[in-house]
Amino acid sequence: MKRSNGQTGIALRQGAEIDGLREAGHTAAKVLRQTVALVRSGISTGEIDAAAAQFMADAGCRSAFLNYKGYPGQICISLNEEVVHGIGRARRIIQNGDIVKIDVGVVKNGWIGDNATSVPVGAIPPEVHQLLRATEESLHTAISLAQPGEMLRKVCGSVEALVQRFGFTVVKQFVGHGLGRKLHEKPEVPNYDSGRIKTRLEPGMVIAIEPMVNMGTSEVDVLADRWTAVTRDGKPSSHFEHTILITADGPEILTPRERLTLPMA
Repeated sequence: MKRSNGQTGIALRQGAEIDGLREAGHTAAKVLRQTVALVRSGISTGEIDAAAAQFMADAGCRSAFLNYKGYPGQICISLNEEVVHGIGRARRIIQNGDIVKIDVGVVKNGWIGDNATSVPVGAIPPEVHQLLRATEESLHTAISLAQPGEMLRKVCGSVEALVQRFGFTVVKQFVGHGLGRKLHEKPEVPNYDSGRIKTRLEPGMVIAIEPMVNMGTSEVDVLADRWTAVTRDGKPSSHFEHTILITADGPEILTPRERLTLPMA
């Protein structure tokens, strides 16, 4: 049976629960890697979504997103100014110069794994590469700070502090989250320090850290499909995510994969 922090109500996982979350996380990472390998100019986002469904079936899991509050896709696939929650469509064709953000969440034996990455297609401008690099670096900086006993607000604030150095902004309308048997559990994990976060990290906590970083304004709008979030100024956005287990020895990435970009000096 799961334990919880009595003050926060945040689940503290142990034993078989951690084993289940680790398996789900590794499976989600595998499906993400397989899906990313399909990204190229000329393929539709609908084809990628359908392929991801098959990858999940082959891995003995299912989408954590499909039908979640009515979401119609297997994965979230968002292009360029689309921040998150983009829906795969047969007529949405990927082209050279696009940034493709792929978010994969799976349910494996009742446990959730959730991760995301951003993929450049062909040549992209240097400033867009810098956006991707800063976003991924902010994710790994936040992970490095996710130590037992550390305040969650420090982890959250580190994302905004890093990307601001490059003139980028963090999306505040959407946040990371705890997860377990449900996709969204306590605590919320924003990408900035709101000053209201009182949670101290403890061994057994499982959180999804997911920087969503915009080249321009932090403001986003949701399209008529009621899901796809886009930057208000139409400038590019970047998204990276890992699921993390807090252990007595530090953070463990439950969704391991190779980095897209080189670490910053």
